[in-house]
Order: sequence, then structure tokens, then C-alpha cells
Amino acid sequence: MTVATEGSADSRPGSPSGATVHRHQRRTPTVVPRKAALLALEAAVAFAGALLLPLLARSFKLDPLNRIAQVSGLAAIQLRFAVLGLLLVGVVALAMRLRRGRHFDLATRIASAGVAGLASGFVAAGAVVALLGTPWPMFGLNGDSGRIVEWAQAVAHGLPSPSPVYPPLPLYTLGYYAEWFHGGNTAYAFKDLQILGAAAFGPLVYLAWRMLLSPIRALAFGVVPAFTLIDAYKPYSQTVLVLLVPTLVALVVALRASGTASWRSLLLKGAGLGALLGVLFLTYSGWFLWSAAGVLFAVLVYFPWRAGRLKGLSFMAATLAAFLVVAGRYLLVMLTEGQATKDYVFRFDNFTDPAYYLMWRTDMPGKVGDWPPPGEFGGVGLFAVLTFVCLGAAVWMGFRKPMVITIVAMFLSAWVMRMYIASHMYETMTVQLYTRTNNQLLYCGMILCGLVAHLISLRLAERRSGAVPAAGGGGPALLGGSIGVPGRPAAVIGTLCGLLLLLGTVSSSMADRYMPGQDGTYRILPWVSHTVRKLDGSCPKFAPEGKCSKDGDQSWLGYIR
Repeated sequence: MTVATEGSADSRPGSPSGATVHRHQRRTPTVVPRKAALLALEAAVAFAGALLLPLLARSFKLDPLNRIAQVSGLAAIQLRFAVLGLLLVGVVALAMRLRRGRHFDLATRIASAGVAGLASGFVAAGAVVALLGTPWPMFGLNGDSGRIVEWAQAVAHGLPSPSPVYPPLPLYTLGYYAEWFHGGNTAYAFKDLQILGAAAFGPLVYLAWRMLLSPIRALAFGVVPAFTLIDAYKPYSQTVLVLLVPTLVALVVALRASGTASWRSLLLKGAGLGALLGVLFLTYSGWFLWSAAGVLFAVLVYFPWRAGRLKGLSFMAATLAAFLVVAGRYLLVMLTEGQATKDYVFRFDNFTDPAYYLMWRTDMPGKVGDWPPPGEFGGVGLFAVLTFVCLGAAVWMGFRKPMVITIVAMFLSAWVMRMYIASHMYETMTVQLYTRTNNQLLYCGMILCGLVAHLISLRLAERRSGAVPAAGGGGPALLGGSIGVPGRPAAVIGTLCGLLLLLGTVSSSMADRYMPGQDGTYRILPWVSHTVRKLDGSCPKFAPEGKCSKDGDQSWLGYIR
């Protein structure tokens, strides 16, 4: 798959554009291996950064049920995050100064990937702190956690899944991981996978957006919006959403170019994207339902109808074939049995204005006053107004760009599906999880806000270079020096500094969301983990008053709304 890069093959500060073209042409035979090697380096840095903070957090000596200890733990993680992140920024600044900036692009790749990994590693480290002293996953054996542990135990022993419509990949992953590392104990293994799943969130999102954007832009416009959804309880469902959006955009972009692509290239891309979509479908299928109509619209718009129809059909056939090879059996189960699955449980968000989607309070909302919160513009908050303004501006500025139109179509598709299901809720007395569209609407809306900045920066770069930047790339500059502002290196360093602090703050907030507590929110999940009796009959190290039981604290039953 083509990976867009920031600038050209040699975009050192002050490098003449003409010389850049000639160097790029001489390197053409090695472009693909070089890009693959650089992307592999970014992946290695991102995953290493994601694992570093959780490993460091394991050595913290504190009581995770004590609020002062929780605050100290968050501050300790933040300190390490900031120091490591600033070191990465320092590497970029040093690369700008040394050898006329020859390694500036490489340093930018490493820093962008590292910050993405550190950010999700922060949330994973928070989960490590929250679960210090207990072997149980969040929520012990209660609720979804208990069901997943039970179902994974069944499939690991060769039995059919008790819930055929539940995505099978998380169950098999948990089952086999438990066999390899925990002697078949899927409960204790699930704790590991909650932490590892949260840690992998940032690197996976970053690498997905690297199919479309340059490193700094993938971090700013892809990773940052995703962190509103990062989840340490069941990380796989939100991870699928934030990976599905760039994957579907990449599909439409490749379809548009298929009419002029080589046969080998288009078939490999189609098969690769189809297989990736199959893996995502096996992991969590709900987002496909909300997105289907919008993606179908984008495919019809960008199909090469005038020239290359055979190649376009072949590309889609390769994509579909690979998808069916990977997920065809589960798709058949969903088509035959999924329709019979009904959700009759009305939760807190089912009683609120269906047009409000900016925050999802889950089925444990805690203490809530007026909800949705009163807004400044006709009852709507300025953040919602900004989102819709950015949607319109993105369509205006990127009307011919498949990235923009696909994301807008996915937003509108989720919106229509949400209203359709909610409008039938009284008649059918079913919910069908329509409130989950909150996450897709929020994510797509925030991406569109980022894309407005992306499109503006492309226009500024266009003014500076006098040429149109490559589609999906990054252009030669983030901000044009010719219009009176510093050039690309300073913009990259400044952007990294801002994103580092923003992601550090957001990650701290999302980690704090799962610090143990009894306030009627998801803080109760790790609290319960400290009250469940261990398999050897003893209580977890920090069990309140040294007391525990088979199922743990059941006061959470009074918090569900």
C-alpha cells in the first residue's frame, strides 16, 4: 500500500526542489523497499514507546484505592511521558541543525511514531496502576468481562462459542493467550490483554493513518481525535472503529486510482485491504453496519466509470474475495443469526436527545445534572457548532478529495442509522445499540475538523512551492515561509510540542477515568477487581479492609442506569 510521506524524497530545509526531483528519480528502484524499511522502523518505535510506560508503572509502590496515591501515580506517569516526549522533540531539533537537516525527515518519523506510542502507553500505564495488587481484569468476573472470560474459555477448549454472533477474534485471542502464558486461566489473562490492548491503540491508529498521511499529519489528524475513544476495559471495540475509518478511506482512494494502476499493484492492494477489513470485522462488526451506506456511496462516486472499469471491478473483486476468505464464515453467521439478536436493555443515553452525540455516559453515568448539558446556541454547545462548521468547510475545501467525502459519508451514514433505529425504538421496544454511533459521529467529526487544518496547510504549502502537493501526502511544508511565518522545520517542532502536551493531558484524563472508586461511573470496574477472592483463596493485596468475596463488591448493580 502506498504510504504518503512528508515532503519529497529529500526534503531537507533549503533543499532546491529541482535537485530533489532528480535525486528522487535516481532512487526509484529502491523506493518501495526503503519506504517499507522506514515504516517498519516507525512501527518498532511506536510499539516500543507504547510498552515502556506500562513496564515502568509496574514498579510503582502505592495503594491504587487511595485517591492521593492515584494522583501521585498519574503524575509519575505524566513526568515520564513528558521527559521521553521532550527527548523525541529534542532529537528532531538536533536533526534540523546537524548536517544541513539531512536526517530531519527520519527524526520526524521517529518522533511522531514515538509520541503516538507513548500516548496510549500512558493510558495502559494508568490501567497498570489501577490494577496493582490484583490478578483480576477490570470488573473481575462480572458483566461483559465475566462473559468474555467464560466464552474464551469455551473456544480455547474446542467448544463452540456460547454466543455465535459475538466477534470471534477477541475470544480466540484471549483463549490462546491464556493457554500460552497463564496455564489456561482466561480471567487472569484478560487483565494482560486489557493493558496490552490499550497500549497498542496508539501505534495501530498511527500506522493506519500512515497509509494516507505523512507522519506529523497522521499524529495530528488521525491519532489525536482517536484518543477521545481510547478504552482500557474492552479496548478492541474502539480500536476497530479508529482503524476502520482510515482503512475504508484508503480503499476508496485506491479504487479511484485503480483505473490507471498496474494489475499487480491493484490486485495486491485490493487483497491487502480486504484481508485487513476481514480481521477488523472478526474483531468487532458493529461499526461496519453504521458505515455501510456511506462507504457504498463513496465507492459509487469514485469508481472509475469513464476509464478503467475492468480494473475497478477487479480491485473490488480482490477486496471482496480476501474479505470473504478471512471473515466469510462469520459474515454468514451474522446474516443468518444476527437478525434474531435483539437488544431490549434501555440505558441512560436512550432517554436523552438522540441528536446529542458528543459524550457517551455509558450505562454507569454517575451523578448527572441537566443532560445533555445546556448549550449556548439554541441549546447546542459551541463544540457541536464547530464540528458542523468544520464538516461544511471540509466539503467546501476538499470537495474532490476521496478522504474528505468518504469520512463525511460515514458520518452521515451513522447519523441516519442512529435516527432510524431510535425512531423505531418505541414501536419495537428495542435499542439495537444505536447509542454506540456516538463514537463514530464524534470520531468522524473530529477528523473533519483536523482535515480542515490539513487542507489549509496544503493551500499554504501550495502558495509557497507554486505546485500542487501530492494527493494524501503532506506537501513540502506545513506553513509557507513566503507568507511571513517560519518554515517547515519550525512548524514540525512546534506541532510536536503542542501535540505532546495535548496527548499527555488527554491520556491522563482517560487513565484517571479507570482509577478505582465508588462514584457510580466506570471507576467501579477496577474497584470490583480488588474485591474478588483470588483462586488460591486469599484476597487481593489492597482489598478494602482486607475483605473480598467470590464475586466481589456487588454495589455496582445499583449504579446501572
